[in-house]
Amino acid sequence: MTGPKRIALGVGAWLLVVSALHSVLNVNWAVLANDFLAPDKRKLNVAYIPVTCHLACPVTDYISKFSEAGEVFVPRMFQGFPEIKESLIANKMQAAFIVAPMAIALKAQGVGIRIVYLGHRYGSAVVVRKDGPVKSFPDLKGRTIAVPSRYSDERLIVFRVLKKYGMKPEDLRIVEMAPPDVTGALAAGAIDAFSMGEPFPSQAELGGYGRVLFHAREYWPDYMSCVLVVREDVIASRPEAVQTLVDGIARSGLWLEEGKPHRDQAADFVGRFYYNQDPKILRWALTNPLDRVMYTPLSPRKRDFDLVRDLMIETGVLDRKIEVRGVRRHALRRRGQGAGRLALRGRSERGALRGRPRPLPSSKPERESAARLTRSNRKATILSGHER
Repeated sequence: MTGPKRIALGVGAWLLVVSALHSVLNVNWAVLANDFLAPDKRKLNVAYIPVTCHLACPVTDYISKFSEAGEVFVPRMFQGFPEIKESLIANKMQAAFIVAPMAIALKAQGVGIRIVYLGHRYGSAVVVRKDGPVKSFPDLKGRTIAVPSRYSDERLIVFRVLKKYGMKPEDLRIVEMAPPDVTGALAAGAIDAFSMGEPFPSQAELGGYGRVLFHAREYWPDYMSCVLVVREDVIASRPEAVQTLVDGIARSGLWLEEGKPHRDQAADFVGRFYYNQDPKILRWALTNPLDRVMYTPLSPRKRDFDLVRDLMIETGVLDRKIEVRGVRRHALRRRGQGAGRLALRGRSERGALRGRPRPLPSSKPERESAARLTRSNRKATILSGHER
């Protein structure tokens, strides 16, 4: 065999080995196989972006990997909300975590989705450069602030504060930017501030170049950002699959409220295996202080969405007053939390969540403990209704 042929053969073998390693290490064959199953057999594709408001999605998925039933849905990470919206409309995603105003706008446009749960409460902030000239909100006049979408609660909170200080929208240059891009833009001086959900305010703080000007809850009590929506045709055709999804998300939220050890654990595996973020950033966002983000109460309430709708009309992103019908809720029979309409039957969710936190499930007893998070009664049914 001549020299050139040996070289060509060696290069070909090297490419074959690299391709094989790539397929083993980086390709999720289970996800690909799921897309080829019959629609009624597929696991639901659930879209999320790497923010704390969507944290219950990867927490539920991770824990369910160790449950008896296995994975209950397929999580798909995106970098921005516009891409999620298009995938939801095209039925590439059957469920998604999106900002609440976007969900209301889609309903107004006739898109068949229902809001079934919230992502979390609080957890958004306006951040400015630490060494910059902005010391108070009026100092932002004439400057650039980034928001995740014109259909976002982070944009609405900026308008609320503008009104409080007697300022006009024209006093700011508001730009849309994908959440993962805002911290780099702030550090580089491309923007003067951003209004965004965690963990990006925490990332700017820990990076030493950002400072929280104010948290959203200071101007908006019971502030919420993202919601979990599901396509109406999926709710109609696969109610038990939707029930299982929502039960898992709800129980994961309650688990996150059990204390700092659980949040530390979630920051570790979500940061490493899902968000591709330094776990210390998530840990900071989830624990400094613990009520920086809250995962209860998260049953959708009509008054929350009426407020968002009215603010959307006031700020020019909704042209008429609509009723956000079809908002659904669960019966999370926990102290003080009202009965709901997506019934959790059998043992209480507190019983399902009982158990000591562990760094990562590994042994059989640990996997059994983790499995408690996502076991749900398959006979649960979806009923309509509002929480007033």
